[in-house]
Amino acid sequence: QVQLIESGGGLVQAGGSLRLSCAASGRAFNNYAVGWFRQAPGKEREFVSAINWSGSWTSDADAVRGRFMSSRDNAKNTVYLQMNSLKPEDTAVYYCAADFDVGRVPITPLKYRIWGQGTQVTVSS
Repeated sequence: QVQLIESGGGLVQAGGSLRLSCAASGRAFNNYAVGWFRQAPGKEREFVSAINWSGSWTSDADAVRGRFMSSRDNAKNTVYLQMNSLKPEDTAVYYCAADFDVGRVPITPLKYRIWGQGTQVTVSS
C-alpha cells in the first residue's frame, strides 16, 4: 500500500511562489496517477491539478492554469506542485491523492483512494 506525505506548505506573500512535494512510500509509485486538491475553510474540496503516471499528461483547474504546474520524478517517488503568482484566494489546505493510472486521470476527489495528510498554504495580501 502506498502512503503519501505532503510537504512544502507555508506562509507566503501574494505574488510569491511555493513548491509542494508529495512523497510516496510503501511501494513503487510509477504506475499511479496523482491529483492535487485543496480545501479552504467552509468550502468543499476542489480540484487543482493532476498528472498521469509518466508525467506526460497534466491538467490544471481554470483558477490556477498558467500559475500552477504538476510534475513528477518517479526515481524519487515524488510528485510536485509548483505554485507561482500566488493569490490570497489560493489559501487552503492542499492534499495530494493517488490511485492506479488506468488511462484516464480523474479530477474528482471520489476517484482517488489514497490521500496524504495535507499541508497548509497561506497567502497574505
